[in-house]
Amino acid sequence: MNPKVEKLLKLPLYQRFAILGVMVVLIAAAFVWFLWLPEYEKLGEMDQQIVKLQAELIQKKRIADNLPKFKAEFAKLEKLLEEALTQLPNKKEIPTLLTNLATLAKDNGLEVVSFKPRGEVNKGFYAEVPGALDLVGSYHQIAEFAQAVGKLSRIVNLSDLNMSGPSVQGGTAVLRIKCKVTTFRFVEQ
Repeated sequence: MNPKVEKLLKLPLYQRFAILGVMVVLIAAAFVWFLWLPEYEKLGEMDQQIVKLQAELIQKKRIADNLPKFKAEFAKLEKLLEEALTQLPNKKEIPTLLTNLATLAKDNGLEVVSFKPRGEVNKGFYAEVPGALDLVGSYHQIAEFAQAVGKLSRIVNLSDLNMSGPSVQGGTAVLRIKCKVTTFRFVEQ
C-alpha cells in the first residue's frame, strides 16, 4: 500500500475526522466560490432585469391601451396639416397663384399696371412671398377684387393699400391703388 495512506490510517480517529472535516469544508468552499456565487450574482442581475422589464411592460401596456386615441389624434393632425398645406402653396405653385391674382383683377374690371415680386422672407416652416401690386379701377371694382381675393383657397393678404389719383374716365371715377400682396408657402424642412 501507499506509505502516505498507511500514515493517514495510523492517525488517531479524531485527527482523521478533523482532516475529513477540513476537506469537506474546502470542497464546500470551492463549490460556493466557483459555482454557487457566480450563479447567485447572475440571479440577482436577472431579478433586476425582471423588475426593469416589468416596468417597461407596464409603460408599453399604457401606450397600447391609448393607441386608438393616439391614432385618432394623429389622423386628425394629418388632416389639419393637409388642410393647411392646401392654403400654403409650394414653390412651384407661386407663379400660378400670382397669375390667378392678375386674372382675378382683370375679371373684376381692374387694370393691372404692374406687379413686382419681392424677396421671399423665411419664417421657419413657412415663407412670406410678398409683391407690390399697382391697379387702376373704380372703388367698387377694387372692393370686389378684395372680396374675391379673400375667397381664394390660398392665403393671400392685401395690405398697405394706398389709393391716389382720382380721375374720371368714361364717366366713371377711377382710382389708382398701390398695395402689398403677400402670400405664403410651405417650407419643407
